[in-house]
Amino acid sequence: MTKAAPDKASTNFKLLLIIVSDLTRNKLRVLLYLMVIVSAMAVTLSSHHNRQQVIALEDLMQEKDELDVEWRNLVLEQRALTEHNRIENLVEKQLEMYRPTADDEVVVRLK
Repeated sequence: MTKAAPDKASTNFKLLLIIVSDLTRNKLRVLLYLMVIVSAMAVTLSSHHNRQQVIALEDLMQEKDELDVEWRNLVLEQRALTEHNRIENLVEKQLEMYRPTADDEVVVRLK
């Protein structure tokens, strides 16, 4: 009255044999499937690499803009520091120098 239950290990083994036999019969399909998987992975990796490069480019562009602003400020500062009137006032106040008058000029004659 009792039936013996089929052995689970033999059932798994039979299933494995069926899968292997299907794979060996349809080699082209298996190859195409593997190529689709590899292609999908390549697309994923390339899009990730592209995003990383875009992020790096944006960071470099932002740094370029900051350096450009700093350069413009330095140019303005240089112009302000090298104005003729400012230099003349500093020379008169700090070094106590003055423009020579016509009486103070000395002409040196060379032979």
